[in-house]
Amino acid sequence: MGETDLQLRQYSDEQITIGLVAGEVSGDILGAGLITELKMRYPNAKFVGVAGPRMKALGCEAWFEMDELAVMGVVEVLARLPRLLSIRKQLLKRFTALQPDVFIGIDAPDFNLTLEHRLKQTGIKTVHYVSPSVWAWRQKRIFKIAKATHLVLALLPFEKAFYDKHQVPCLFVGHTLADKLPLVADKIAARQALNLSIDGQYLAILPGSRTAEMSLLSPVFLASAIRLKSQFPNLQFIVPMVNATKKAIFAEFLKKYAPDINVHIFEGQSTEVLTAADATLLASGTATLECMLAKSPMVVGYKMRKLNYWIGKQLVKTKFISLPNLLADKPIVLELLQDECHVENIVKGLTPLLESQDNNFALKSIFTDLHKKIKCNADEKAAEAVISLINKKSDF
Repeated sequence: MGETDLQLRQYSDEQITIGLVAGEVSGDILGAGLITELKMRYPNAKFVGVAGPRMKALGCEAWFEMDELAVMGVVEVLARLPRLLSIRKQLLKRFTALQPDVFIGIDAPDFNLTLEHRLKQTGIKTVHYVSPSVWAWRQKRIFKIAKATHLVLALLPFEKAFYDKHQVPCLFVGHTLADKLPLVADKIAARQALNLSIDGQYLAILPGSRTAEMSLLSPVFLASAIRLKSQFPNLQFIVPMVNATKKAIFAEFLKKYAPDINVHIFEGQSTEVLTAADATLLASGTATLECMLAKSPMVVGYKMRKLNYWIGKQLVKTKFISLPNLLADKPIVLELLQDECHVENIVKGLTPLLESQDNNFALKSIFTDLHKKIKCNADEKAAEAVISLINKKSDF
């Protein structure tokens, strides 16, 4: 603490500018945590770039809306490519003119790494926050990352080992969600916060945060909910949506595919929903990590457009798609990808999770052990790494 207090005194009067680009909801969460910690050390700091609502609420000036970068899949990216290239060109021009003390690209590697590389060439210090999955596919990207950044901040321990092997500067900071969620989940408190029955039986459904994901997964997820309702008559369904827009979109899917089942749709509150649930059916992605940290047994499903899936299958070499399985390095949760993601498999996977909570004790114990591994005060560690880079002599 003494060293931190010294840093607070040393940096409190400095006026610095920090550029950030966040590409989706998970990036907005990480960006907000980082901004909070940096403002404790640099109260007069200015934050600019591409930000979501959490980052903007903390004073980050948004030159473009984060949703413009949240594009899924090769086909969709091609359709939006002119706009994405235009945004990146404008960002390059504005950041080059501004010359911030550091630029931090948060996830969105296909967009951010090229921007980071070009900014680094102008003398700006660059950080990439959230390692791309170079350990899983397109491993040669490690050389592009090395050229683009001065430092990578990794969320998962096995990622740093890969960077160390290639002698690329990387710091494992843990995950901010692991810091925010308690090691022991309080299901009763979560249900009370959501005005749900303490004694009810609930399945959480998360069909993704992108519209394309929702359109592919909602029909099969809702069909599975109908089937499960026939097996478990008292089962109710709870669904968190990231914002009002996505809530309205899902409500339309619900009306079309499952108008006769009772579904509670929440805006935000994903942590409370996952904690309140007896089990969860969800898309692969960061939500699987949040689900694990909330200690909710899960079945992970994912579908992509056929072309995107074919391309991905040629490139991805990892054994698993969900973060709990990747962290454990073994199949602790059921993954159903593409053609395997159908009603029969989903129902078969969820049935034992819903039949008895005693069946899930061992799985929750594994979740807790994994939680401890990535609970590292991520926001603080990331902020300290950025501070060190800002104050490092520019010998690169």
